[in-house]
Amino acid sequence: MEQLKHECGVAMIRLLKPLDYYEKKFGTWAYGFNKLYLMMEKQHNRGQEGAGIASVSLNNEPGMEYMFREKAEGKDAITEIFSRVTQDMAGELLMGHLRYSTTGKSGLTFVHPFLRRNNWRAKNLCLCGNFNMTNIDEVFQFLTSQGQSPRIFGDSYITLELMGHRLDREVERLFEEAKAKGLEGLDITRYIDDHVEMANVLRKTMEHFDGGYVMGGLTGSGEMFAVRDSWGIRPAFYYRDDEIIALASERPVLQTTFNLQCENIHELKPGEALIVRRNGESHLEQIMPAQKLSACSFERIYFSRGSDRDIYQERKRLGEQLTPAILKAIDGDVENTVFSYIPNTAEVAYYGMTDGFRQQGYNVRTEKVVWKDIKLRTFISANTERNDLAAHVYDISYGSLRPYEDNLVIIDDSIVRGTTLRESIFKILDRLHPKKIVMVSSSPQIRYPDYYGIDMARLEEFCAFRATMALSLTPTPSPKSEGNGNLSGRELIQEVYRACKDRPLEANHVRRIYEPFTVEEINQKIVEMLRPKDMQAPIELVFQSIDGLHEACPNHPGDWYFTGHYPTPGGTRLVNQAFVSWYEDNCHTHPPTSKQLLGRSNWKPYFAS
Repeated sequence: MEQLKHECGVAMIRLLKPLDYYEKKFGTWAYGFNKLYLMMEKQHNRGQEGAGIASVSLNNEPGMEYMFREKAEGKDAITEIFSRVTQDMAGELLMGHLRYSTTGKSGLTFVHPFLRRNNWRAKNLCLCGNFNMTNIDEVFQFLTSQGQSPRIFGDSYITLELMGHRLDREVERLFEEAKAKGLEGLDITRYIDDHVEMANVLRKTMEHFDGGYVMGGLTGSGEMFAVRDSWGIRPAFYYRDDEIIALASERPVLQTTFNLQCENIHELKPGEALIVRRNGESHLEQIMPAQKLSACSFERIYFSRGSDRDIYQERKRLGEQLTPAILKAIDGDVENTVFSYIPNTAEVAYYGMTDGFRQQGYNVRTEKVVWKDIKLRTFISANTERNDLAAHVYDISYGSLRPYEDNLVIIDDSIVRGTTLRESIFKILDRLHPKKIVMVSSSPQIRYPDYYGIDMARLEEFCAFRATMALSLTPTPSPKSEGNGNLSGRELIQEVYRACKDRPLEANHVRRIYEPFTVEEINQKIVEMLRPKDMQAPIELVFQSIDGLHEACPNHPGDWYFTGHYPTPGGTRLVNQAFVSWYEDNCHTHPPTSKQLLGRSNWKPYFAS
């Protein structure tokens, strides 16, 4: 419902036969590009701000281009870049990327792939990735201390320059090795092209980074590689046979593109790289030691395509596990309750939820209560008029429940900011006059930012955080919890601020602000914040539990959005910095009004000195 920017999508292909083999077998010189196009379209959900492709031809003579790249911006970028593809660009190595910005930087300059040029084929590097690095400042300082002067400060460019620097050193190592063997002229070049060890380059590069990533690249001499972060935060899947090697961010993409079964496809392991040499030989190599598995659970709940076999079942279980809490919220009155969902990513969890009730012997009533209309362009400048338009993005099925008699249970995959609920959903649902609205989230309360490639970076974006701050700053005495002593809410916030500022790597100190309150208390405050003025129907929130999340998604334990347990030091440091920024931006000499505390306007909380 509340559109989050997905992380990026990666697609890579290595054709293992001569190009004319595919033209004879499949009737087109564009076989590789056709497959790349399909892989990218099947991952369009992962990036709609821009797209880019690259190709490398192994056999072009000197004086002819052998490394090609096309990039475009906008939701139609895939169609645009493939419309520019010509037969001259045909190559054995192909790479594609779909971008959603997570750094706030936009424009064609920041669309992948990134290309580093050189007259030596082996020193040319084309790079793309699904990643966000949490320590880019430190890596920048390392580069500049080596005498380099990167033109742009950004994790993509810094990564390109660092890896390019290590590739240069690898080529120079081989140059000296070839000279020692008595080789001269073109024989030295051929020796370098045939003996590049990308594992050396990757080890010397990736050891500097903290973050979640899948990094893919091509070199001008014909090396292809993809490497996954040591915690397995971001996903990558690959397939190999005697004609092709392919890699993508999601498994169903490979299944559909190449007509494969799940068992044919393998997942790249944490810290592992898939490396394909110039001659087409491929192998897996452990580049960095594997750390505690922290595969992102939000991949399963929201971001990845629900058509994956395992994700489909996991999302159903997420919905099914919520039935006891929902039953309690409606006081057991299933007969007078209508069940529905907010389109479209929550649909599978909805099936699981209703199946859960049926398995308990209930005859549930289901309706498509909410419809999403075309995206209205809120270009009118006045805020009140813009909010009025935003309220009409969704519409309802009139007559879908009995006014004042039926409860309405609506499931969504996540409740993040709450803006759409307040400005649109709750208002239109109230027109149906339900006896009670139970808003269900198949994920737990989202309390903490993400720093590994998803558009959630500021604490104040989350309605759970804002509700907790409102609870902490109410004039009534704050609840106490073990470990916080007798601190008031304001005192606790000040203490957390000092800890975040002075000891940012020690622990995630922000977790302490939630300790005095139960999930139910925070839920009640969220309802108070998001409830539109003059709304009649009562509202109750039901969130997935942390235990329920792990039970449904056992192989994806990365839960930092919900628990604050960041897998890398960089994540912990950044969440503490986020709290420091929030505190320093919102300190004020006057106490907030009740309207500000409830999140209906910008507010600067008061802290007693």
